[in-house]
Amino acid sequence: MTPCQEHVVVTCEHRLLPSGTRGVWGPPPPPLPTPPRCYHLSLSGSALQVCSCYALLFQLCNYTVTACYCLFRFATMQDMEGQELPYVLIDRIGGKHGVYEDHVEFLEKHFRLVTMKEYLENKTFLSKKITAIYMWYYKPVINEELLQSLPNLKILASSGVGIDHLDLNLLSSYSVKVSNTPFAVSTDTADMGMALMLASSRRLVEGYQLAVSPDTEYFPADWLGAEVSGASLGIVGMGTIGYKVAERAKAFEMKILYHNRNQRKKEEESAVGAIYCKKIDDLLQQSDFVLLSVNLTPQTRKLIGKRELELMKPTATLINISRGLVVDQDALVEALQNRVIKAAALDVTYPEPLPRDHPLLKLKNVIITPHIGSATKKTRRRMMENMTESIEASLAGLPVPNEVLQ
Repeated sequence: MTPCQEHVVVTCEHRLLPSGTRGVWGPPPPPLPTPPRCYHLSLSGSALQVCSCYALLFQLCNYTVTACYCLFRFATMQDMEGQELPYVLIDRIGGKHGVYEDHVEFLEKHFRLVTMKEYLENKTFLSKKITAIYMWYYKPVINEELLQSLPNLKILASSGVGIDHLDLNLLSSYSVKVSNTPFAVSTDTADMGMALMLASSRRLVEGYQLAVSPDTEYFPADWLGAEVSGASLGIVGMGTIGYKVAERAKAFEMKILYHNRNQRKKEEESAVGAIYCKKIDDLLQQSDFVLLSVNLTPQTRKLIGKRELELMKPTATLINISRGLVVDQDALVEALQNRVIKAAALDVTYPEPLPRDHPLLKLKNVIITPHIGSATKKTRRRMMENMTESIEASLAGLPVPNEVLQ
């Protein structure tokens, strides 16, 4: 039989499993001294083809496949040197919340991915195997029952910056390390903040609607926006993302104020021309644009409420690229309806998405986007790579990049 391409095709009981399909979990196959390059087996209508020096074990009972491994290039149980790959729990592959399908090939060079469905169906075998969780956009959901069932879990790598979806105390009690990906997302999220500022100030959404409306007969000369260049920008939260926003705002010759738990170094302030406001009230009163870039914590929950909105200029715009719960949305609706502030531009809300009858969706002086601050192909791939690095470092006993739980 001539060697074929690197893929696996398995049919079980006349049912085709596509190339790359995982088989039924069972005990690992015994090592073969010399795995065949290619062979073909026919048994009661079941066919098997194995390529690229990988072995496949069938346990047969009454000519029915009861346990099989579909081994192929990057999803093999063992790597090319016979080293067992770490078992990493994911929620699923594909779909609305699953690991991107075009990320799987990279990940399976490093890990044996186990979906939640596979895990729940084969807890006895997999519970002691899994050493890491790859949490892609809040999935899989972590609770005590899951942690209790994974005695060898070492690390949870979470995508993005925010960790408000995690119970850090619970994870700490199980000695599980946690990492995130702040540096992977900072550039694109800062770009998003600037995009929202420009779109809101120049009323781009309203302008688009005016331009395409079948009722538009002329473009009014008094349809005006506000300038960004030379305006004052107040950044609440001068972390990695906030600082990158400041770098961009400098190119617009904006006056940059910032409020942060800790003041930045003098050379960092000078590089972007930023002025530190120890009190957030001072920043709110002076800024034409207030941009929120903070983690959601008990201290920042509803950081911007009725009092803070009333401190802002009536011509000011609030921009939120952090978390929806940083703003009291009821107070924001009231402030926008009563023109306490001019406008709001939000990449985040609570919940997400908002109910379709929510008053924020009916206001013309609001722009809302579907939490897409990091939604570019390159950034999502960097996130995946950062998460992979964190998992591998933890399992090797090395310092974990971007560890958030010591």
